Amino acid sequence: MSSQDQNRNLDRDTITPKGIPFFRIRIGLIFTILGFVIFLLGARPSLFGLDRSPVIGFVQIGMFLVGLAIMCAGGYISMMALWKKETPSILADIGLRLVATGFVIAVFAGMADVFGFGSHPLPDMPYFGGWQTRGVEIGQVIIAIGFLFMIPYKKKA
Repeated sequence: MSSQDQNRNLDRDTITPKGIPFFRIRIGLIFTILGFVIFLLGARPSLFGLDRSPVIGFVQIGMFLVGLAIMCAGGYISMMALWKKETPSILADIGLRLVATGFVIAVFAGMADVFGFGSHPLPDMPYFGGWQTRGVEIGQVIIAIGFLFMIPYKKKA
């Protein structure tokens, strides 16, 4: 069997008659759900019976930022799969950049104390304060807007 035949078989296995690659969508959704669980583990460890501190510290901030990164990657995989074999629009490219920008805003807002420009800089114990919360929320809103821009649409003729 030639490599072209193998590629055709692989394409037939992963693409439905309507042309939607279900395998890539499933992988993206698995990453998104895994990222959400990691995000929850960092943001609310009490849901898993692991809460040991009254404040959200460095390790928890790091965990929910890693979870947010995995969610962004999974969402990107799923959304790009919806474009099938078409070239994504400029709006979708802008959406990707908004997702990345929102994540960078969330990281810098969440780690502000560690980077030295937060309200509790080192050597004090860094913890997740009100301003950091607002910054991460703004980053998440920008990520959501970016994903909305990545939704494929059909032009009306």
